[in-house]
Amino acid sequence: MSKRLLRTFLSVPIPDEIIELQKILKSTINEKEGRIRWVRGGNIHLTLKFIGATPEDEVKKINATIVHIVENTAAMNFMINGSGCFPKKERPRILWLGIDGNLNPLQELVYKINDALDTLGYPREEKEYIPHLTMARIKYPQKVTPDISGFLKYNYNPIKLSINKIHLMSSELFHKGSVYTILGTHFLR
Repeated sequence: MSKRLLRTFLSVPIPDEIIELQKILKSTINEKEGRIRWVRGGNIHLTLKFIGATPEDEVKKINATIVHIVENTAAMNFMINGSGCFPKKERPRILWLGIDGNLNPLQELVYKINDALDTLGYPREEKEYIPHLTMARIKYPQKVTPDISGFLKYNYNPIKLSINKIHLMSSELFHKGSVYTILGTHFLR
């Protein structure tokens, strides 16, 4: 009998204002210039770690590990501010909003998560952690690279982001997008 695998990640929920902001940001790009897949409003989050294929019976162990990490981690406050893209504006793949503030406590939390989950068999990220909120994805090939200059230049008032809980989430991929399920909620002190 094969074990059921879940596609999992650790994330922080975001303020509702981001959903309204995303609606405005959509209007800054002419959709006819290229195919852009906007993240559904309810699916926008701050990813701390993408875990990936996870046997269903490992969820309890991951949740227990996260409990030990967050029990000594204070809640954090940041501002969602600015926008950008990965890897470069001439050929963007991800459109994002940035996180401002003293990022050291957040990066330390992500380091602890990576370290603890690495010992459980979920390898740590090799890339530097750059906190951001993914707003949209652009896939290639397509005839025209979308002009995202309006998105990048759009000036909005910073939005407060309080990190006081972390969710262990599963993601099921469907034709119309991902469906997320909360597998555990962990409150910072």
